Amino acid sequence: MATTAELFEEPFVADEYIERLVWRTPGGGSRGGPEAFDPKRLLEEFVNHIQELQIMDERIQRKVEKLEQQCQKEAKEFAKKVQELQKSNQVAFQHFQELDEHISYVATKVCHLGDQLEGVNTPRQRAVEAQKLMKYFNEFLDGELKSDVFTNSEKIKEAADIIQKLHLIAQELPFDRFSEVKSKIASKYHDLECQLIQEFTSAQRRGEISRMREVAAVLLHFKGYSHCVDVYIKQCQEGAYLRNDIFEDAAILCQRVNKQVGDIFSNPETVLAKLIQNVFEIKLQSFVKDQLEECRKSDAEQYLKNLYDLYTRTTNLSSKLMEFNLGTDKQTFLSKLIKSIFISYLENYIDVETGYLKSRSAMILQRYYDSKNHQKRSIGTGGIQDLKERIRQRTNLPLGPSIDTHGETFLSQEVVVNLLQETKQAFERCHRLSDPSDLPRNAFRIFTILVEFLCIEHIDYALETGLAGIPSSDSKNANLYFLDVVHQANTIFHLFDKQFNDHLMPLISSSPKLSECLQKKKEIIEQMEMKLDTGIDRTLNCMIGQMKHILAAEQKKTDFKPEDENNVLIQYTNACVKVCAYVRKQVEKIKNSMDGKNVDTVLMELGVRFHRLIYEHLQQYSYSCMGGMLAICDVAEYRKCAKDFKIPLVLQLFDTLHALCNLLVVAPDNLKQVCSGEQLANLDKNILHSFVQLRADYRSARLARHFS
Repeated sequence: MATTAELFEEPFVADEYIERLVWRTPGGGSRGGPEAFDPKRLLEEFVNHIQELQIMDERIQRKVEKLEQQCQKEAKEFAKKVQELQKSNQVAFQHFQELDEHISYVATKVCHLGDQLEGVNTPRQRAVEAQKLMKYFNEFLDGELKSDVFTNSEKIKEAADIIQKLHLIAQELPFDRFSEVKSKIASKYHDLECQLIQEFTSAQRRGEISRMREVAAVLLHFKGYSHCVDVYIKQCQEGAYLRNDIFEDAAILCQRVNKQVGDIFSNPETVLAKLIQNVFEIKLQSFVKDQLEECRKSDAEQYLKNLYDLYTRTTNLSSKLMEFNLGTDKQTFLSKLIKSIFISYLENYIDVETGYLKSRSAMILQRYYDSKNHQKRSIGTGGIQDLKERIRQRTNLPLGPSIDTHGETFLSQEVVVNLLQETKQAFERCHRLSDPSDLPRNAFRIFTILVEFLCIEHIDYALETGLAGIPSSDSKNANLYFLDVVHQANTIFHLFDKQFNDHLMPLISSSPKLSECLQKKKEIIEQMEMKLDTGIDRTLNCMIGQMKHILAAEQKKTDFKPEDENNVLIQYTNACVKVCAYVRKQVEKIKNSMDGKNVDTVLMELGVRFHRLIYEHLQQYSYSCMGGMLAICDVAEYRKCAKDFKIPLVLQLFDTLHALCNLLVVAPDNLKQVCSGEQLANLDKNILHSFVQLRADYRSARLARHFS
């Protein structure tokens, strides 16, 4: 059995267990080993070992049963012991309840006894106190104060308590019988009150917080307590305003007082609020008045700057003071203090603001026109001007004499920046100084001034002057400056629009004034766009007129019908070269003067008119074979110029024109084939016929027959 037990190892693995058993059995080895393999002996060993295992199993089973019985026995004993402990606990709990009831009973008796004792002691104490007061009252009746409490200066606190009570009693006595004693008590009351206030003042100067707290507690029941607070506030401000910044000094003062006022007074929030009220109504109000009254009538600009700065610094100080405990509604309290200082200045603020902004804007504009030595001409308004405007829009005719502006646009970005800067500052002041209910209306008034001086007096005047400066379409060597006006007006209006969104919109976004401002802005835009469109259209007409002058001056009939067909040395005509150079220059100018889709729109219009001009120009000549080749070369150059437009429609028009010019040189037998080509198939036959008629050999029967 011991051998069998040795074969068990942890962890138990059945296969390994069998291997160890076989290895220990003689004759259990493999064939070829030192001992021959003996299956019978191995079987016998297995049978014996199984029997041993069975015996071991029985023994272990008996041991397990014995342990289980022992465990059950101990469990019963433990349960019995737990039951006994529970019974003991119940008994102890009952005893505890009885003890608790007994303690409660005794405590009730003690409280009742205490109440009885207090009921007896309180009248006794009152009687003793009344006896003392009667004694002191008799001293006042006799006119001689003998008690130590009145003669010893160190007992001023006890004397104050007594005299305060005697003062209350004296007020209930009839005047005719006790007038003399009442007068003496009142005199002593006043003397003690003055002594206490003097003591408080001395303690404050010495920095003795504890003594200040004691005296303030005594004075709390006296009428002069408010005077004590006033003395404290006055002494707190001594030497507090030594810097140049009174607002910073006030903030530091309030922070310092806030730290100590709770250690001195029983109502610190009231004392601190009174200090702040004193600072606002005396120090700040006086300072604000000195700063504003000096320049109120003489210098509006400085007055507005000072008002904005002082109001901003005052509200910032108020924000810092919001951190302190000033009572229930400190926001309303501080707002009333600020209003009391600035009410007289804020009532007519917007009138001063708009008056200054108008005069300042007018001065900026006048200074600019003076620097240009320009006398601003008046632009008419009313029925006649409106009629002229409608006629000009419909007929595109210049009304009145053309004005030579010598290349001056009368638009200045510096002037615009100055106007916008002044308006921006006005919006900022308006936001800060206007009452919330008046803010949208005040902001709208400022906006109308900006529209008047920037949009009408400056931009619109420049547009009107620019329109008047556009020469007629038949002028020779005309200088076209209106595109410069367009470029600058576009830049300026972007700045105007940015200020509208950044500074005006936040002030009116939630009010009915928003729609009014948007409508006014829309009307201004439409009015300016109308004049810009008119000016651009007339400028394009002038460009086409210039091209006509170039073609008329440079193009000769012999260009397309040379006398010597075999001696043509040029690739394209001189007229074509000059026209293309002029067009490229104007295209570049248009691109530099506009942005976005406006560039494409104007270039497309110019391209269409340019094509019409060349088309009509080519219709004026008769073409020989070599002349037709030269016309094709010219149109090819025009087409190359049209590519600079980067407008598909314009390029397509010149491609078609180039194809039409091929009809001038193609062999008569191939005319029908060329006309049915991709580019010419969709054209009207009259157009095709008109180009064929330009050929010098058109009247030959052979050509007419092929084209019919």
